[in-house]
Amino acid sequence: MDDRKKDVIRQTDAEAIRLAKTLLRSARFGALAVLEPQTGSPLASRVGVATDIDGAPLILVSMLSAHTPAMLADPRCSLLLGEPGKGDPLAYPRLTLICQASRLERGSDTHARAERRYLNRNPKASLYAGLGDFSIFRLEPQRASLNGGFGKAYLLDRSDLVTVGPIVQELAAGEQSAVEHMNADHLDAVAVYAHHYAGASGDGWSIAGLDVDGMDLVSGDNVCRVFFPQPLVSARELRPVLVEMARGGRAAGQANNET
Repeated sequence: MDDRKKDVIRQTDAEAIRLAKTLLRSARFGALAVLEPQTGSPLASRVGVATDIDGAPLILVSMLSAHTPAMLADPRCSLLLGEPGKGDPLAYPRLTLICQASRLERGSDTHARAERRYLNRNPKASLYAGLGDFSIFRLEPQRASLNGGFGKAYLLDRSDLVTVGPIVQELAAGEQSAVEHMNADHLDAVAVYAHHYAGASGDGWSIAGLDVDGMDLVSGDNVCRVFFPQPLVSARELRPVLVEMARGGRAAGQANNET
């Protein structure tokens, strides 16, 4: 039995990590599983999702929801991400994260950054995010399992999903100004990122977040993930990378139009 189980799990490679990060960064919602304080039974519910700049999931929840006091009583939880399409829902990739939930303190730098990123991703949540009974929880991934479709199962560690190092704080310090600048002055470039690099269609794309690995783009309820050619080493690399990606995407588009 153990040998058969090992055969089912594939060796985690760069492609699997990229798929897992795509599912994580592009998720609009997920299924959160917690433990009921009274019974210890599993309790699952749907929650809106965003990610912190390092990749940890963020959720905004009310104290009136059963899962909130459950996380305060026992921080162990699990988050399932991934959306099915037409046909067999089990043929579509999904990611299950084993996490420890932590409630972010209002007024802290961590809360301010998390709230900013959550509202950039879920702007309609601004209607209730400031209410006293709502809190932002950061879900610290401990490990994860990725099912990329039939016969494509992988196990991932925290290090496969969460970015660490000085670059995280360095990039976070200028992220919002960069997002606002791109969305105010360079929506033509953002459209190139969405259409050329993510293969997305439609108009109205804007940047919701930037991180070491890439960017999250939104257009209404649609979300797409665009990766940089290489992870950033310093925040100073962000601007030239964005410029070069826009240039390369436009050049490729012109070449396709000429053929």
